Amino acid sequence: MIKNLMLAVAVLVASAGFAFAQVDVNKADAAALDGVKGVGPSMSKAILDERAKGEFKDWSDLQGRIKGLGDKKAAKLSEAGLVVNGKGKEGAAAAKPVAKDAKPSQAADAKAAL
Repeated sequence: MIKNLMLAVAVLVASAGFAFAQVDVNKADAAALDGVKGVGPSMSKAILDERAKGEFKDWSDLQGRIKGLGDKKAAKLSEAGLVVNGKGKEGAAAAKPVAKDAKPSQAADAKAAL
């Protein structure tokens, strides 16, 4: 029983890392693209239309073929989980999942009280 409980906890912890999924522009459908913060219906349509002409080679190819996608916007999309051929934009921070209602830990509260 303890073995099963430990296995369940290990699976739960391992799956927590997958809570934030990356979305590859060469594989995603419109719904997946729309799920990336900063990508709306018009951008997802533009991505799909351009992808129909040929897959995106890298970020510079994506930026060159999608109107209005500059370095700043590309970096923000990369931080939000958008990737090209499995790679994020160079210079962009790695995407990290953030809980919407995250609360400070009790240890941090106790430390602040000192």
